[in-house]
Amino acid sequence: MSFPLLTATAVLPAIGAVATAAVPAARRTAAKSLALLVSLATLALAITILVRFDPDGGRYQLTESHAWIADFGVRYELGVDGIAVALIALTALLMPFIILAGWHDADPLETGSKRWRPTQGFFALILGVEAMVIISFEATDVFLFYIFFEAMLIPMYFLIGGFGDRAHEHGEEAASTQRSYAAVKFLLYNLVGGLIMLAAVIGLYVVAGNFSLQEIAQARANGSLHMATNTERWLFLGFFFAFAVKAPLWPLHTWLPNAMQESTAPVAVLITAVVDKVGTFAMLRFCLQLFPEASKWATPAILVLALISIIYGALLAVGQRDIKRLVAYASISHFGFIILGIFAMTSQGQSGATLYMVNHGISTAALMLVAGFLISRRGSRLIADYGGVQKVAPVLAGTFLIGGLATLSLPGLAPFVSEFLVLVGTFTRYPAIGIIATFGIVLAALYTLVLYQRTMTGPVKQEVSAMPDLRARELVVVAPLIVLLIFLGVYPKPVTDIVNPAVKSTLSDVHKKDPKPEVEAVAK
Repeated sequence: MSFPLLTATAVLPAIGAVATAAVPAARRTAAKSLALLVSLATLALAITILVRFDPDGGRYQLTESHAWIADFGVRYELGVDGIAVALIALTALLMPFIILAGWHDADPLETGSKRWRPTQGFFALILGVEAMVIISFEATDVFLFYIFFEAMLIPMYFLIGGFGDRAHEHGEEAASTQRSYAAVKFLLYNLVGGLIMLAAVIGLYVVAGNFSLQEIAQARANGSLHMATNTERWLFLGFFFAFAVKAPLWPLHTWLPNAMQESTAPVAVLITAVVDKVGTFAMLRFCLQLFPEASKWATPAILVLALISIIYGALLAVGQRDIKRLVAYASISHFGFIILGIFAMTSQGQSGATLYMVNHGISTAALMLVAGFLISRRGSRLIADYGGVQKVAPVLAGTFLIGGLATLSLPGLAPFVSEFLVLVGTFTRYPAIGIIATFGIVLAALYTLVLYQRTMTGPVKQEVSAMPDLRARELVVVAPLIVLLIFLGVYPKPVTDIVNPAVKSTLSDVHKKDPKPEVEAVAK
């Protein structure tokens, strides 16, 4: 039997999480080093998946299938297409940087006090989230996907509520209350979405008789499985609601600003750059493939919601006083672009949406982690508490600027290519929506440049006059992300070559073709 590469990639961080949690409390450095080593080994396995995957070798590859709960048709089925491979690579790539950036985030608040926090628990929870996210990208059994889609909420709840940001203008007691509120809000929103999805999963089993994504999709395609129109629409809505909460799509987004504000910067990156991608990925894999007709029926309403997310998120980002909340609302706007690309139902739009998931993960990680380094130095998240940082910490300011420019999709940086493809793909089928969506780019330039101006330029405030520049560990975190932003901005072909065949398969699932150009090409 061939080596179960997909299982190994998900199980390794899970075993690492247990091993890290078992490290004695006094050996904090050993726990951190073990977590980092496990994340690097997982990255090596993800690279192996990337190397072994053949974009033209069929839709699902490296498949594994074993009986699990036979009486209910549940199987342990894994398989990856190009979209899943790209997102597994993103997840595994970001984890070592997240761990390095959070190296001191779970150190004791006060040695010997009741406010001490277990360092090994922090890193074990991060590895646990990684394991669950990776297997969610790999699962081709709907029930198996659902289990880990919901299970990842548990470690995320403790990461937000138990290891929150220490920078709070009203003191530790108020910070603890706010962290608890953010964690509970995150959990409740996602649990409600998950419960609605569970009802839809059960309904799907009643209709189809099994949970295998590939079998159900094939039966739908060859006509051996027919769903009544209303049944398909209700099942689609059950799945889509859960994914829209996770994504997060307006008006189901309100948990995200609180969660990111109260989390440490690495956990905030884990939320928006990794965990939230499961929602948009699942729209492509499950909504479009299982419910093609309902997906087309719901497209106009979803496009409007995505458009609102783009403009609403950008407008609220402009008015934020808190750095982390600004990045959170910017991410809501960016997720609007991703969902817009998915439901534009064009190859350019869906390729751009998938590329956007990858590029947004890298750009948000770069910006948020540098912002975290900045906040840890000053002890405040408020934009007004900064000024003139570029004069005392030029490297920190420069990396912050590059992360911000990537966020506003500056040409030459990775997000520009994906945003351009989303807009082109949308405009070819829905020109009015495509035109309105471009205003999100203008607003992105506004909130990014205003943020940089207020924090990095102008007179040096006394509180930041002695601020140190980036240290060696912090440079190791930020520099590779900036290199990737520039490389994928200039040469995105390695990613697009992987995802494009999967996008074509997704479009064929919903029986959509790209609109013909209005002007015929002139033959030479």
